[in-house]
Amino acid sequence: MARIVAILGLVAVGAVLLWATAGLPDFGDPLAPAAQHLSDRMLEGAYHDAHTPNVVTVMIADYRSFDTLGEGIVVFTAGLACFLLLRSERRREDEEPGA
Repeated sequence: MARIVAILGLVAVGAVLLWATAGLPDFGDPLAPAAQHLSDRMLEGAYHDAHTPNVVTVMIADYRSFDTLGEGIVVFTAGLACFLLLRSERRREDEEPGA
């Protein structure tokens, strides 16, 4: 019975996700709302704003610098957490197990 409920729940979630994505614009659509507000201004003014000929560098290092910094902090924190969780503790030779 629990397996049937889980399968029905999975089908329901999948149906909701498919229904929700039906209203999204096509991939790469230049008339999509996300492509309308700043992208042209950013592309045209990249060299003037940052004096760097590489547009990708301007986008990542100048326009979205705080976002890139935040992503770096998240990756560093995840790596540090993995290191702390997976490190092996070495016992001293003079210490007995269970002491």
